[in-house]
Amino acid sequence: MEEAQSSDIAAIGDRVKISVLEDGTGMIEEVEERDSALSRAMRTEGNRGAGQSEREQVIIANADQALFVFAAAQPTPNFKMLDRFLVAGENSGIERLILVVNKIDLEDPTQIQAQFKPYEALGYEMLYTCALQGDGVEILREILKDRISVFTGPSGVGKTSLLNAIQPGLGRAVKAVSNRRTEGMHTTRDSELVKLDIGGYLADTPGMRQLTLWDIEPEELDAYFVDIAPYVEHCRFGDCAHIDEPGCAVRKAVEAGEIALSRYRSYLSLREELEAAYALY
Repeated sequence: MEEAQSSDIAAIGDRVKISVLEDGTGMIEEVEERDSALSRAMRTEGNRGAGQSEREQVIIANADQALFVFAAAQPTPNFKMLDRFLVAGENSGIERLILVVNKIDLEDPTQIQAQFKPYEALGYEMLYTCALQGDGVEILREILKDRISVFTGPSGVGKTSLLNAIQPGLGRAVKAVSNRRTEGMHTTRDSELVKLDIGGYLADTPGMRQLTLWDIEPEELDAYFVDIAPYVEHCRFGDCAHIDEPGCAVRKAVEAGEIALSRYRSYLSLREELEAAYALY
């Protein structure tokens, strides 16, 4: 029971062994070890949890790829949230992480490229789309074909419109699945993978207003920033937090423009959040 409280025993994407009962229903006998899991920390309910984020919610297990969808405008892209998604993605074990920038018709192309250039420089796969005009839709369809994918991002970025552009009615079908989910201390998401007509499966998530990192200690955070990690070994102190320590190679790289200041600030913000969370235990 304690295991069920701290994490999802089975989640969408899990490979399981079942036994078929006499009444035609099935029972899960075993859940195989996961190759990857995109997760977030969820607040427990009631007095026992005291409102703290101490339970893992597995968004999807064993996905081939994760697509993080953000808008070029309306809403203005929240790069701190994007960095949060990328850290979660790096921690998940999912091999392919793709950043989808939607609503490109609402902003000047030069401005869009300038805003997202640091992420292209980091080597992240980028796709610029407009569901209304069909830009990038064929490429997105090909990316999803014959793969198990998770399609997630903040609210209002046009995920439903993109899904409907990929496959008529797909956004509505996914939303119907999402509306059936339940959350709580002893429950898992009542969700499923949606089969695509082109082959493959898609796990969509409702628009996320927050994504609390799971299973990352403050001292480990720098390893999940792909631009910061290469400099860590060159810091004077092995336990350097990259805040105000002398001989910090990370801060030196920020000053030299080798690490984007916005990314460094995201690191500091996330580290402060993790330190506050771990101080409670």
